[in-house]
Amino acid sequence: MNTRIVPVILSGGSGSRLWPMSRKLLPKQFLPLVSDRTMLQDTALRLEGLADCGPPMLVVNSEHRFLAAEQLAEAGVVPRAVLLEPVGRNTAPAIAAAALWLRAEQPDALLLVLPSDHMILDVPAFRAAVGAACLAAEHGLLVTFGIRPTSPATGYGYIEAGEVIAGCPGARRVRRFVEKPDAAAARGFVEHGAFYWNSGMFLFGAARYLAELRRQRPDMLAAVEHAVAAKTSDLDFVRLDADAFAACPAESVDYAVMEHTTDGAVVESDFGWSDVGSWSSLWEIGAKDDANNVLAGDVAIADAQGCYVRAEARHVSLLGVDGLLVVETDDAILIAGRDRAQDVKGVVERLEQAERREHVAHSRVYRPWGYYESIDAGERFQVKRLMVKPGHAISLQLHHRRAEHWVVVSGRARVTRGEEELLLEENQSTFIPQGVKHRLENAGEAPLYIVEVQSGDYLGEDDIVRFDDRYNRS
Repeated sequence: MNTRIVPVILSGGSGSRLWPMSRKLLPKQFLPLVSDRTMLQDTALRLEGLADCGPPMLVVNSEHRFLAAEQLAEAGVVPRAVLLEPVGRNTAPAIAAAALWLRAEQPDALLLVLPSDHMILDVPAFRAAVGAACLAAEHGLLVTFGIRPTSPATGYGYIEAGEVIAGCPGARRVRRFVEKPDAAAARGFVEHGAFYWNSGMFLFGAARYLAELRRQRPDMLAAVEHAVAAKTSDLDFVRLDADAFAACPAESVDYAVMEHTTDGAVVESDFGWSDVGSWSSLWEIGAKDDANNVLAGDVAIADAQGCYVRAEARHVSLLGVDGLLVVETDDAILIAGRDRAQDVKGVVERLEQAERREHVAHSRVYRPWGYYESIDAGERFQVKRLMVKPGHAISLQLHHRRAEHWVVVSGRARVTRGEEELLLEENQSTFIPQGVKHRLENAGEAPLYIVEVQSGDYLGEDDIVRFDDRYNRS
């Protein structure tokens, strides 16, 4: 039986202000930054117990599809559908794709649109706010959740609320949206009392949103309609047509719809919200010691105050410093003033301009079959450690410019090498010559660990020709 509320979790962000933890191939929504679970898992799990709410739909970048599916499965969440964006086009097209997909089977559904990378501490208060928003949405309004500001923050957009809406307790008309203000304007908004932080969460009827988008941005809706009409199935995923979706304008739902509609409503919300948009946000919400430091990992401090320190791979010590952000990973370290947290995005942009790799991936890179991590590299060689999950295998492939040596560290490997098939046990090895088709498969019930030594004149990941792949990668 269809439920009234269909959550739509948007998981297309890059989280570049949370570098070096958040990277292109592993953005912040897939990281455990505020709890023992990832932010995507927390978002999905807080929906449990929400009245008249069904399983969530997920809109995710195609590059992250296996990561998202695996994390939801680990959390015990079975999504209603997973829509794949071939390219990022911001939130308005993503929501339109979900609404169009749903329209055929449940045109009266209410879409609860949730970013996958926000924190909500008071889940009962969140559920109460959703209930209030449902009443307004059933009156044909497009509802956003406004957060009562606790400070004159300049990192958020603001919503000015107007008159109370009759028959919709807790909801008020939206008078206007305001871009991220300067400090003086933000102080004025907080003192005024009718301004809220724009949370980026929404609730509205699927058909109502599509009708408003058709009125405001018919070009955008036409492109998404084409992308949905030409969709294809890919394992458990729904793949939007790449050419049609790429032709769609990129715009947020705020710009495309909410700032222009005359039927916008805001529900005042106070449920311990943060968009976790920067390292200073994590300092603000983190548990602090007597000197206002937030520490995670193997960290030691002396005479340090107001710092956020996160150690992922090595020990970090701080001495005699104030207001620093220090984030350590095994291949990069960020050190910045806490007041410069919003500028970390510029660091990522400079890395990209320099054609470096530290903003793209960690040394451990996840794949649908497991992961690989770089151990060492030099001229004409590279050493990696591979983990292949039970029942999984890499694609049948070859490399034109490198050879590979595989050593089984633990587990049981089935190796295809040309026309041969080998079964390798712990401490056994094989050699894959350049240009020979090969595949590695876990033939046991425990994770398979392999040390791979690559040698050749080019060792890039794009030197892969796939002939057969159970994960439908091109």
